[in-house]
Amino acid sequence: MAESTFSAVLVTVPEAERVVRRHRERFDPAALAGVPAHVTVMYPFVPPGRIDDDVLAAVADAVVTVPRFRAEWRTTSWFGDQLLWVAPEPASSFNALTTSVMDAFPGYLPYEGEHGDPVPHLTVGDRGSQEELRAAEREIMSQLPFTMDVTAVQVMCGANTPGSWHTIAEFPLGPAG
Repeated sequence: MAESTFSAVLVTVPEAERVVRRHRERFDPAALAGVPAHVTVMYPFVPPGRIDDDVLAAVADAVVTVPRFRAEWRTTSWFGDQLLWVAPEPASSFNALTTSVMDAFPGYLPYEGEHGDPVPHLTVGDRGSQEELRAAEREIMSQLPFTMDVTAVQVMCGANTPGSWHTIAEFPLGPAG
């Protein structure tokens, strides 16, 4: 296995795999690297070699402040006309997770701050033609909605090599409100 060079805090979405896996494997390089269907809480995160018990404890303390919740994915959306994604609701609960991790790790911003306020999303991909991605969107829309209880976040590490991403820790959210 390749040495990990990146880390992320994610909400993995196993319920999405039946709907998006085939398309992600085709259009999203992260899927080939072993990153499951997910909504990003924080990426990039602390370099893997610097993740220790204190970092993990801080993640646990941050995410337990957000109550567990039920999420639903009912529609697709786009960033520009090239990146297809599936929209989670309630977005505000995913935003609360990101804010809690940002508050605990003030030196880190989602996507290094490149996109302003992050929009919670489950990426399908951006590596296909417009026609291919629109066909994927039609197929995905025919299989929506799907739902899941969001009860935990995962800290994952990996590299840009096939199958390299793996979960190093999982932390529960707080009790439902």
